[in-house]
Amino acid sequence: MSNAKERKHAKKMRNQPTNVTLSSGFVADRGTKYHNGGGRHFHQAQKQEPFPGTSRQRQTKMTHHSPVDPDVKEQSSSKIMFKKKGGWKAGPEGMSQEIPKYITASTFAQARAAEISAMLKAVTQKSSNSLVFQTLPRHMRRRAMSHNVKRLPRRLREIAQKEAEKAVHQKKEHSKNKCHKARRCHKNRVLEFNRRQKKNIWLETHIWHAKRFHMVKKWGYCLGERPTVKSHRACYRAMTNRCLLQDLSYYCCLELKGKEEEILKALSPMCSIDAGLTFAAVHCLSGKCQGSVLLYRANRYPREMLGPVTFIWKSERTPSHTSESRQLWIWLHPMLKQDILEELKAACQCVEPIKPTICTPGPLLTTSEEKSQTELPDEKIGKKRKRKDDGENAKPVKKVIGDGTRDPHQPSSWISAATGIIISDLTMEMNRLRLIGPLSHSILTEALKAASVQTVRVNATVVLYSTHVLLSKFEGEDTEKTPHHWWIETCKNPDSVSLHHRQEAIFELLGGITSPAEIPSGTILGLTVGDPRINLPPKRSKVLPNPEKCQDNEKVRQLLLEGVPVDCAHSFIWNQAICKNVTENKISDQDLNRRRSELLVPGSQLVLGPQESKIPILLIQQPGKVTGDDRRGWGSGWDILFPKGWGMAFWIPFIYRGARVGGLKESVMHSQYKRSPDIPGDFPDCPAGVVFAEEQAKNLLEKYKRRPPAKRPNYVKLGTLAPFCCPWEQLAQEWESRVQAQEEPSVASSPSGEDSDSRRDKLPCAPTPENTDLWSDEGGTSLSSCSEPREAMDTECPARVGTEWVACQDATGSLLCVLRSRKWLKQLSTWCGPSSRDKRAARRASGSGEPAPTRAACLPLLERFPRALVWVSLALLRKGSPEPHSMICVPTEEDFLRLRQDQLYCGPQESKHSDPFKSEIRKQKERKKVEKRQNKQAPTEREGLAGGPPAAGHQALTLGLWSGPLPGVTSHCSRVLLGFVTQGDFSMAVGGGEALGFVSLTGLLDMLSTQPAAERGLVLLRAPASPQYRFARIAVEV
Repeated sequence: MSNAKERKHAKKMRNQPTNVTLSSGFVADRGTKYHNGGGRHFHQAQKQEPFPGTSRQRQTKMTHHSPVDPDVKEQSSSKIMFKKKGGWKAGPEGMSQEIPKYITASTFAQARAAEISAMLKAVTQKSSNSLVFQTLPRHMRRRAMSHNVKRLPRRLREIAQKEAEKAVHQKKEHSKNKCHKARRCHKNRVLEFNRRQKKNIWLETHIWHAKRFHMVKKWGYCLGERPTVKSHRACYRAMTNRCLLQDLSYYCCLELKGKEEEILKALSPMCSIDAGLTFAAVHCLSGKCQGSVLLYRANRYPREMLGPVTFIWKSERTPSHTSESRQLWIWLHPMLKQDILEELKAACQCVEPIKPTICTPGPLLTTSEEKSQTELPDEKIGKKRKRKDDGENAKPVKKVIGDGTRDPHQPSSWISAATGIIISDLTMEMNRLRLIGPLSHSILTEALKAASVQTVRVNATVVLYSTHVLLSKFEGEDTEKTPHHWWIETCKNPDSVSLHHRQEAIFELLGGITSPAEIPSGTILGLTVGDPRINLPPKRSKVLPNPEKCQDNEKVRQLLLEGVPVDCAHSFIWNQAICKNVTENKISDQDLNRRRSELLVPGSQLVLGPQESKIPILLIQQPGKVTGDDRRGWGSGWDILFPKGWGMAFWIPFIYRGARVGGLKESVMHSQYKRSPDIPGDFPDCPAGVVFAEEQAKNLLEKYKRRPPAKRPNYVKLGTLAPFCCPWEQLAQEWESRVQAQEEPSVASSPSGEDSDSRRDKLPCAPTPENTDLWSDEGGTSLSSCSEPREAMDTECPARVGTEWVACQDATGSLLCVLRSRKWLKQLSTWCGPSSRDKRAARRASGSGEPAPTRAACLPLLERFPRALVWVSLALLRKGSPEPHSMICVPTEEDFLRLRQDQLYCGPQESKHSDPFKSEIRKQKERKKVEKRQNKQAPTEREGLAGGPPAAGHQALTLGLWSGPLPGVTSHCSRVLLGFVTQGDFSMAVGGGEALGFVSLTGLLDMLSTQPAAERGLVLLRAPASPQYRFARIAVEV
């Protein structure tokens, strides 16, 4: 019998009783055996006794002459079955040769009764989960049999009736999973979307992105990571020559209300003038420009950073008018929100939450009432459902706009009784879109039109709109009942109308300016626009700049030099009541399309008149690339702020004007080409940056383990200790001890060695006057270089001088930090030299004869920042494309010698390392095999083994990865490690490989002090999965 036929035979006989089943091992050559009623066996050659004896005697004789295989069983018939080709067939002998002469009636009857009962049980018991009508042949089945019993044959109707009466087969309540047609219903779709937004926040453009982007769940949001089409180069061309559109509505906004002095007093300890501008910058305090600042915990600079933020002050109508109450918006990344919000509440002393106004919910149902509502009556089972909310009492389902995960009972505002400051969380209360590229001006001016001024008279007037006459009657007392009465009231004020016209004129001038980089950085322009859906073109097109719009050269020149006036930065978006009114009174797309279809001339301009929505917006200029000397202003654009609920109304018109949409991947590329740190991955001293690094390392490790060992690199043999993370703390600590070990011989021989040791042990964060004099004697010109930071620190926070500042540096002296002092960054930039791409600057630097950094000149910097990292950019000299987590190493003298001899020399190669974990991994595999073998043993034995010492106590090792604590990272390879790359790829802007990362400040100064002037600033880059080092030039851009 073939394998298929054996399986078929076993399937047929699986439910048969064992005492009547013919074993597959029964063959004719075993001899003919007969089955007695009592189950006794007889050999056909054995002579039977003339008189029947006891069953025990017969059994003894049978077992003595021919032992019987216990697995062999017989049929009740006397035919012999042979295993032949084609299946089981009867033997040629037919009937048996000899029949037993005597049988015991009682035992024979008992055996037959057992067989009959087993046969009846097999007949009555169902062999499958199928119903009765499903057991019929296919030609006899009918569709109506499933619900109509009379369609079945008479012999099966009774069984089918019993099956139908069982509760298991009764019709259940209607499941939650509706059919496709019901799910497509507008109401059900809105309900489903609202339910799905309770776990992760959806942006208003989520549905649009979900159809065209790879979506990821990050930071509590569902965001588009990258387009489904290949668009990497297309997005770069859009940022360089055209326009790229991004939805940044997931950024969080925190609002501070209160007196200006109190707000500045509370925020001043959280920032430092040494790292850049603060909240008190003059051009930002007036509301004319947007500012950016780095926030730290109060009085903890330069350590314990919270993250970078941008801020906007609400402008006043006139520069001379200053009200006591001011509004400040702080925009930040969602990963930074929790830490910064808690620090702001502590700094402003806002501990009393303001209870939100919540609609009183309906009475709660008791348990019995809920059960009565969920239970369906018997007469309703099986009948069609009918919608109970049809008719006049139907309540339309509202779509969730904003944060659907927020608890309505959770406070979103906090007030301080001492300072009077109110902190409000305005996350998802506004939309923020970003346009990047030179065509941003053209797209903005084409898609958005300034709102028309409406004048209302007391008497009735007739106004003519569009191609048909729309009679509108306005009365003075009915203006408050109109949906946009706030705009009508605004237009009654001549000053407001004049301001609106000036804002409109400036907005129209933008259409003729070729690039947003020509406008001053951070310029803010307020405006009120009409509904952008009305100006939607019939087809998607690409707009171009129109030079005719800026014929007045004097106004354009004044705009480019001075920026937007302070009063023109005013916008009604600061008023929450107006924003709520604009959101609630938005005309639906369905109503708008219906009115468009009623036009007498299809495709003509739709004019809604006073019913048209007026949306307050705020335009903020983004400067783009502001560091370095090359490609200044690249990536500049505009951010548009407008109330929630209008996301798609602005999104589609921008796309129809030629904007290409980008996701999170394009945001990283944008920051990489600007050579600016990406939030939060490029902030290792920030709590959010640490969390981001841990998640990234976990994902990369899982991806690495998914590949087979033969198809993944062995990082241990390549000498890569940390291929998925960057041990910044260990790197800075090792470089500090390395330099101290080098200085020990010189310090011991110098007369002032004791003073140097004491200074190194104290590690002051700011130099004292006594130490300043000592450094000036040793370093010569270092007196002026170390006095400026002290003045900046003193003017920024006087409370830090004295015992409080010393306590601060003692508590946080061993923590990691990133050097962000602009004065010292400029000095480092001069020491490193210009970038290899800038040949003119290289000639100027070589001719100027900039001195090399001496140890005396570097001492003040190292004393203040002992364990610091420096943000650097790297450009490869030859071919190569750097990767994230690549190693930045210090070249040796031999490398420089070979580079001078051969200009095409790419770089050295790392020798192969030995794998100390190879034997352990082999033992681990053997242990797994033993455990697998033991798991196949009996359950009792497994329980006994489980009680013993566990074999899984050994640490799990992964082939190719270093296990346990890392050894010295700086000296593990043949080239000394200096830092790591966080962003790296082939740059289409320069046509070569570029990378961004961090290096140890101590290691950088030690390298620059020992390198010759011609090769100063050259380093080596090595990818984690490659042994090849490549030369690159390091630069510190400020």
